[in-house]
Amino acid sequence: MRAMYYEAFGARPEIRTLPDPTPAVGGVVIEVEATGLCRSDWHGWMGHDPDIRLPHVPGHELAGRVVATGKGVQHFRSGDRVTVPFVSGCGHCGECRSGNQQVCEAQFQPGFTHWGSFAEYVAIDHADHNLVHLPESVGFDTAASLGCRFATAFRAVVDQAKVRGGEWVAVHGCGGVGLSAIMIAAALGANPVAIDIAADKLAFARSIGAVAAIDANGVADVAEAVREITGGGAHVSIDALGSPATCFNSIGNLRRRGRHVQVGLMLGDHATPQIPMARVIGHELEIYGSHGMQAWRYDAMLSMMASGTLRPERLIGRHIGLDEAIPALMAMDRATDIGIGVITRFSA
Repeated sequence: MRAMYYEAFGARPEIRTLPDPTPAVGGVVIEVEATGLCRSDWHGWMGHDPDIRLPHVPGHELAGRVVATGKGVQHFRSGDRVTVPFVSGCGHCGECRSGNQQVCEAQFQPGFTHWGSFAEYVAIDHADHNLVHLPESVGFDTAASLGCRFATAFRAVVDQAKVRGGEWVAVHGCGGVGLSAIMIAAALGANPVAIDIAADKLAFARSIGAVAAIDANGVADVAEAVREITGGGAHVSIDALGSPATCFNSIGNLRRRGRHVQVGLMLGDHATPQIPMARVIGHELEIYGSHGMQAWRYDAMLSMMASGTLRPERLIGRHIGLDEAIPALMAMDRATDIGIGVITRFSA
């Protein structure tokens, strides 16, 4: 199979011909039809994720067709259209048994703990616990865009923050996660406020449901700007970027008893950001993490897509080939594209 491959962190990846994977017991092999290009892949390539063992094939947002099944797989067969959450569970530990596969004690992540989907084929273990059947109405490119950013945002907004209609929701960072969160919060009847430094991203955020937009470079105090727009602070605030500044501002712009959700990864030099703890205590703020979404929760998200309430296909910025993905990956830390890039061409 053709795959993106690197042998050293930070070194330019190559396109290599590698052996096709085979399914493990309980696992499947998927022919990849589409796979998203995500900032998390850049973090992995830079060496910020301790789970990655070199050499490595990145890629964790994927959709395609099952082409081989291992012994014991009961609910999937060759030809099935599928996707998979980027955090997958073992199916047997206490967290999996309670339905919380996204924090499985023995979790695996294609593109991090295992070779990933920047390839023509990818192997997925514990298929019955982790794969999601795709309706024919959902394109592979749209399904791939769900795997990390949209599904993670759905869990952050719906399950972790428990956003309700009429609430103010501040979203810091209008990349794939942030735009997804804005669309989802608006679909729930909330009032999203978009915060970014790019005028085109803020304009697009307004087009998908943001009721207000803040240019973080144009104000002296982002948190104060949010408090002014929302009449005292956001009920919910989401750091969709993952930086010390956005994390601090997200907590600082909450009203009393507000909820902060950290979605953007905080790795490397950003792993231990400052937190305004006096405000957390004095205002009884709640702080949550959000790490993927369970396969069984996709039904709710897919139902909202089927009704037209959610339209994640609007967030796809561009379709690229596997070869083009190399420079795109290397530039993820300074990318200015709107929306999600998806690899949909794998042949030479």
